[in-house]
Amino acid sequence: MYTVIAILIVIASILLTIVVLVQNSKGGGLAANFASGNQTFGVRQTADFLERATWTLAISILVLCVLATAFVSTGETKKQNTIQERIESSAPIQGQPEFPTTPAPSNELPSAPQE
Repeated sequence: MYTVIAILIVIASILLTIVVLVQNSKGGGLAANFASGNQTFGVRQTADFLERATWTLAISILVLCVLATAFVSTGETKKQNTIQERIESSAPIQGQPEFPTTPAPSNELPSAPQE
């Protein structure tokens, strides 16, 4: 399921990029090609469509990303529990020697400074 959602995110991202590139920040873009205002798919309708498409694609990417996090494989928790059990079962037994926490004194004499 995660793979399907990831593919949908990529497709929506590509479409969003195309829709944004078609728009012109000054109101031109694809809408500038339609000169007469009485057409069915005229200037205002084109700008409205592109704006709705932008918002719809952006929201769909957001929702798909949230869904993708819900479908991420959670198989790691079972593996971590097994590792935790192994660590606990191999804990040192009472009375078993431990590593020293302070360094042992050195048997070597300090070297004399060379002149």
